[in-house]
Amino acid sequence: MRLRTLTRALAACLLHATATAAEPTTLPQLEAYTVKASWLRPMQPLRIADHTWQIGTEGLSALLVETPDGIVLLDGGMPQMAEHLLANVKRRGFARHDVRLLLSSHAHADHAGPFAALKRRTGARIVASAESAVLLARGGSDDLHFGDDIVFPPAVVDRVVMDGEVVTLGGVGFTAHFVPGHTPGSIAWTWTDTRDGKPVRLAYADSLSAPGYQLLANPRYPRIVEDYRRSFATVRALPCDVLLTPHPDSSGWDYAAGDAAGAKAMGCKAYADAAERGLNTQLAEERRKAR
Repeated sequence: MRLRTLTRALAACLLHATATAAEPTTLPQLEAYTVKASWLRPMQPLRIADHTWQIGTEGLSALLVETPDGIVLLDGGMPQMAEHLLANVKRRGFARHDVRLLLSSHAHADHAGPFAALKRRTGARIVASAESAVLLARGGSDDLHFGDDIVFPPAVVDRVVMDGEVVTLGGVGFTAHFVPGHTPGSIAWTWTDTRDGKPVRLAYADSLSAPGYQLLANPRYPRIVEDYRRSFATVRALPCDVLLTPHPDSSGWDYAAGDAAGAKAMGCKAYADAAERGLNTQLAEERRKAR
């Protein structure tokens, strides 16, 4: 009788393991922060350059850069994406402990959401600006624009970087360019890879949008418009053969298109120009409503 019970228990465990091993076709929504379906639609690793891969979801970037000394991951998407990212790390032939650095663009739930889980599971060190470090430690609470609406598991930053500082792993240097506006701590990261053996300069430029933000006389961010203007100029001047952004559609990428994903991708100047036009339209509308 005991043997029969043990056999049934073992069979149940095997069925559970098989069910959990299969990756879901859609990641679960967070009740407190529902997002577009594409942001939660897992995808296989997509080659951007010889050593740079998109491993996030169809609507959110999470870039894996392979170096001789391990992996660098730029952003991670939503909090529920940790397991999916680690599955894609494995698909690229690496173990979770090979993830050495987590570089942050900005500390919102849809980009830094899984950092705490990834740090715990991999031992990787989180790298961010001082402003982002504070927001990451609070788990996104008391955000300048969203308050406590889009919180996520808090994470401790291991290295705070300055504007222009270079973070190096395995001979690959990632330069931090401060682009405040979307958040005060926003960063654009640049590095050099190769594609078909030829050097290619990659820029991962942070969001330049102002979704529902108060731009005029904002008591918590008085110089927000000036920061955006400086950031537009910074992005235009980036070393930028290939541009990627946290929200791929903001720069013309369509990750679901596979090999044709970058067919309509913008350059850095076009991205900054479009963002500036959007800001000017938003400012004009805000002034109109204030009359």
